[in-house]
Amino acid sequence: MIGGRVLDASAVMAFASQDSVYAAALVWTVVEEHMVLVLPSAAVAAAWSQLEEKYHPVLEVLLRLPNTVIDDLDEDRARAVGQLEPGDLEAAHAVACAQRRGWPLVTTDATRYKEFNVEVPAEELP
Repeated sequence: MIGGRVLDASAVMAFASQDSVYAAALVWTVVEEHMVLVLPSAAVAAAWSQLEEKYHPVLEVLLRLPNTVIDDLDEDRARAVGQLEPGDLEAAHAVACAQRRGWPLVTTDATRYKEFNVEVPAEELP
């Protein structure tokens, strides 16, 4: 069975901005172990808009890794997100992705996800 991780916007930004050695190690370990990185499209949009332009090339590397999967906010996913969403679309999309796959959600702030009242394992970046 193939495993993986779901990265929320904060984890995507931690990797792209190179602020977190742990985020980089996690991404490259996932690549080496042939696992999958799921990036919710809402997280990609949030990261793209919040990162300084000088970090966009690193974000592009993450998006183009062979094991990166972008989870689009299509019609079905929009329904699932809409049922979860207490006001934070990006976080709700990340939760829906983690729930669907049964994989940990990587974030810099696990407390952000407590308001959803769902069982989603979170890995908090140090």
